[in-house]
Amino acid sequence: MQNIKNYCQLKGVKPTTACKESGVGASFISDINRGQTPSVSKVQMLADYLGVNTSELLGEASGTSPGAVRISVLGTIPAGIPIDAVEDVLDWEEIPASWTTGDREYFGLRVKGDSMYPRYLEGDTVILRKQDTCDSGDDCAVLVNGNDATLKQVILRGDRGLELRPVNTAYPPKSYSPAEIESLPVQIIGVVVELRRKIK
Repeated sequence: MQNIKNYCQLKGVKPTTACKESGVGASFISDINRGQTPSVSKVQMLADYLGVNTSELLGEASGTSPGAVRISVLGTIPAGIPIDAVEDVLDWEEIPASWTTGDREYFGLRVKGDSMYPRYLEGDTVILRKQDTCDSGDDCAVLVNGNDATLKQVILRGDRGLELRPVNTAYPPKSYSPAEIESLPVQIIGVVVELRRKIK
Protein backbone atom coordinates (compact mmCIF):
# COMPACT_ATOMS: atom_id res chain seq x y z
CA MET A 1 0.00 0.00 0.00
CA GLN A 2 2.81 2.42 0.87
CA ASN A 3 4.49 1.71 -2.48
CA ILE A 4 1.27 2.55 -4.30
CA LYS A 5 1.14 5.89 -2.46
CA ASN A 6 4.79 6.55 -3.28
CA TYR A 7 4.33 5.98 -7.02
CA CYS A 8 1.10 7.97 -7.07
CA GLN A 9 2.96 10.83 -5.39
CA LEU A 10 5.67 10.69 -8.04
CA LYS A 11 3.02 10.85 -10.76
CA GLY A 12 1.24 13.68 -8.97
CA VAL A 13 -2.12 11.94 -8.48
CA LYS A 14 -4.06 10.75 -5.47
CA PRO A 15 -4.32 6.95 -5.03
CA THR A 16 -8.11 7.13 -5.39
CA THR A 17 -7.75 9.04 -8.66
CA ALA A 18 -5.19 6.55 -9.95
CA CYS A 19 -7.50 3.65 -9.14
CA LYS A 20 -10.42 5.24 -10.96
CA GLU A 21 -8.47 6.38 -14.01
CA SER A 22 -6.59 3.09 -14.37
CA GLY A 23 -9.85 1.14 -14.27
CA VAL A 24 -9.07 -1.00 -11.21
CA GLY A 25 -12.02 0.50 -9.33
CA ALA A 26 -12.45 2.73 -6.30
CA SER A 27 -12.47 -0.22 -3.88
CA PHE A 28 -8.95 -1.35 -4.84
CA ILE A 29 -7.23 0.48 -1.96
CA SER A 30 -9.82 -0.42 0.67
CA ASP A 31 -9.67 -4.07 -0.40
CA ILE A 32 -5.90 -4.10 0.14
CA ASN A 33 -6.31 -2.41 3.53
CA ARG A 34 -8.72 -5.20 4.51
CA GLY A 35 -6.05 -7.75 3.68
CA GLN A 36 -7.46 -8.93 0.36
CA THR A 37 -4.99 -9.89 -2.35
CA PRO A 38 -5.71 -7.97 -5.57
CA SER A 39 -5.97 -9.82 -8.85
CA VAL A 40 -2.91 -9.93 -11.10
CA SER A 41 -4.82 -8.16 -13.85
CA LYS A 42 -5.75 -5.23 -11.62
CA VAL A 43 -2.19 -4.87 -10.32
CA GLN A 44 -1.00 -4.83 -13.93
CA MET A 45 -3.56 -2.17 -14.88
CA LEU A 46 -2.50 0.10 -12.04
CA ALA A 47 1.20 -0.51 -12.73
CA ASP A 48 0.71 0.38 -16.40
CA TYR A 49 -1.10 3.58 -15.43
CA LEU A 50 1.71 4.60 -13.06
CA GLY A 51 4.43 3.65 -15.53
CA VAL A 52 6.10 0.98 -13.38
CA ASN A 53 6.19 -2.80 -13.46
CA THR A 54 4.18 -4.92 -11.06
CA SER A 55 7.23 -5.93 -9.02
CA GLU A 56 8.09 -2.29 -8.40
CA LEU A 57 4.51 -1.53 -7.44
CA LEU A 58 4.47 -4.39 -4.95
CA GLY A 59 7.91 -3.57 -3.60
CA GLU A 60 9.65 -6.58 -5.04
CA ALA A 61 12.20 -4.77 -7.20
CA SER A 62 14.12 -1.54 -7.64
CA GLY A 63 16.29 -2.42 -4.66
CA THR A 64 13.35 -2.90 -2.31
CA SER A 65 13.97 -5.88 -0.06
CA PRO A 66 11.37 -8.63 0.37
CA GLY A 67 9.00 -7.74 3.20
CA ALA A 68 9.84 -4.05 2.95
CA VAL A 69 8.19 -0.94 1.57
CA ARG A 70 9.73 2.36 0.51
CA ILE A 71 8.83 5.69 2.09
CA SER A 72 9.76 9.15 0.91
CA VAL A 73 12.36 11.27 2.71
CA LEU A 74 11.28 14.90 2.67
CA GLY A 75 13.38 18.00 2.87
CA THR A 76 10.62 20.36 3.97
CA ILE A 77 7.03 19.98 5.09
CA PRO A 78 5.17 23.27 4.60
CA ALA A 79 2.12 23.93 6.73
CA GLY A 80 -1.24 23.25 5.14
CA ILE A 81 0.04 20.68 2.64
CA PRO A 82 -0.72 17.00 3.26
CA ILE A 83 2.46 14.97 3.62
CA ASP A 84 1.43 12.77 0.70
CA ALA A 85 1.36 15.87 -1.51
CA VAL A 86 4.76 17.30 -0.57
CA GLU A 87 6.95 17.37 -3.68
CA ASP A 88 10.28 18.01 -1.95
CA VAL A 89 11.28 14.32 -1.98
CA LEU A 90 15.04 13.99 -1.37
CA ASP A 91 15.41 10.25 -1.09
CA TRP A 92 13.70 6.96 -0.29
CA GLU A 93 14.14 4.66 2.69
CA GLU A 94 12.93 1.13 3.33
CA ILE A 95 10.89 0.15 6.36
CA PRO A 96 9.50 -3.27 7.29
CA ALA A 97 6.12 -3.86 5.65
CA SER A 98 4.84 -5.08 9.03
CA TRP A 99 5.07 -1.50 10.33
CA THR A 100 2.31 -0.40 7.97
CA THR A 101 -0.38 -2.74 9.29
CA GLY A 102 -3.48 -1.10 10.70
CA ASP A 103 -3.23 1.84 8.28
CA ARG A 104 -0.12 3.16 10.00
CA GLU A 105 1.83 5.51 7.73
CA TYR A 106 5.43 6.66 7.85
CA PHE A 107 7.63 9.27 6.24
CA GLY A 108 11.26 10.31 6.43
CA LEU A 109 12.58 13.78 7.23
CA ARG A 110 16.07 15.11 6.58
CA VAL A 111 17.44 16.87 9.66
CA LYS A 112 18.43 20.51 9.18
CA GLY A 113 20.40 22.64 11.63
CA ASP A 114 21.94 21.71 14.97
CA SER A 115 19.17 22.41 17.48
CA MET A 116 18.92 18.67 18.26
CA TYR A 117 22.69 18.05 18.38
CA PRO A 118 24.19 15.68 19.45
CA ARG A 119 21.15 13.35 19.29
CA TYR A 120 20.63 14.16 15.62
CA LEU A 121 23.17 15.59 13.21
CA GLU A 122 22.47 17.78 10.19
CA GLY A 123 21.91 15.46 7.24
CA ASP A 124 20.56 12.59 9.36
CA THR A 125 17.34 10.93 8.25
CA VAL A 126 14.66 10.28 10.84
CA ILE A 127 11.78 7.91 10.24
CA LEU A 128 8.50 9.16 11.68
CA ARG A 129 5.13 7.56 12.23
CA LYS A 130 2.50 9.93 10.92
CA GLN A 131 0.23 11.00 13.83
CA ASP A 132 -1.08 14.15 15.47
CA THR A 133 -0.56 13.14 19.11
CA CYS A 134 2.44 11.99 21.13
CA ASP A 135 3.62 11.03 24.60
CA SER A 136 5.54 13.55 26.67
CA GLY A 137 9.22 13.26 25.87
CA ASP A 138 8.76 12.02 22.30
CA ASP A 139 10.84 13.54 19.53
CA CYS A 140 8.39 14.85 16.93
CA ALA A 141 8.06 16.77 13.70
CA VAL A 142 5.97 19.82 14.59
CA LEU A 143 4.48 22.60 12.48
CA VAL A 144 4.40 25.98 14.20
CA ASN A 145 2.74 29.13 12.86
CA GLY A 146 2.76 28.12 9.23
CA ASN A 147 6.48 27.29 9.08
CA ASP A 148 8.24 24.17 7.85
CA ALA A 149 8.26 21.21 10.20
CA THR A 150 10.73 21.51 13.07
CA LEU A 151 12.18 18.50 14.89
CA LYS A 152 11.99 18.89 18.66
CA GLN A 153 11.33 16.95 21.86
CA VAL A 154 7.73 17.57 22.92
CA ILE A 155 7.02 17.98 26.62
CA LEU A 156 3.31 17.90 27.47
CA ARG A 157 2.29 20.17 30.34
CA GLY A 158 -0.44 19.62 32.88
CA ASP A 159 -2.40 22.65 31.63
CA ARG A 160 -2.67 21.01 28.15
CA GLY A 161 0.05 23.31 26.86
CA LEU A 162 3.34 21.99 25.55
CA GLU A 163 7.01 22.80 25.32
CA LEU A 164 9.24 22.23 22.30
CA ARG A 165 12.62 21.41 23.73
CA PRO A 166 15.84 21.34 21.69
CA VAL A 167 18.65 19.03 22.82
CA ASN A 168 21.31 21.62 22.07
CA THR A 169 21.43 23.93 25.10
CA ALA A 170 22.48 26.82 22.86
CA TYR A 171 18.82 27.03 21.82
CA PRO A 172 16.07 27.94 24.30
CA PRO A 173 12.92 25.82 24.65
CA LYS A 174 9.65 27.34 23.50
CA SER A 175 6.41 26.96 25.43
CA TYR A 176 2.88 27.25 24.07
CA SER A 177 -0.36 27.67 25.95
CA PRO A 178 -3.51 25.76 24.95
CA ALA A 179 -4.80 28.96 23.32
CA GLU A 180 -1.58 29.40 21.32
CA ILE A 181 -1.67 25.75 20.23
CA GLU A 182 -5.09 26.44 18.72
CA SER A 183 -4.47 29.92 17.31
CA LEU A 184 -1.00 29.61 15.76
CA PRO A 185 -1.52 26.59 15.40
CA VAL A 186 1.04 24.14 16.80
CA GLN A 187 0.58 20.77 15.10
CA ILE A 188 2.34 17.47 15.76
CA ILE A 189 2.60 15.65 12.44
CA GLY A 190 4.83 12.69 13.27
CA VAL A 191 6.74 10.87 16.02
CA VAL A 192 10.32 9.72 15.49
CA VAL A 193 10.64 5.93 15.54
CA GLU A 194 14.10 5.49 14.06
CA LEU A 195 17.28 7.40 13.23
CA ARG A 196 19.29 6.55 10.11
CA ARG A 197 22.75 8.00 9.74
CA LYS A 198 25.00 7.47 6.75
CA ILE A 199 28.69 7.11 7.42
CA LYS A 200 30.55 9.54 5.17
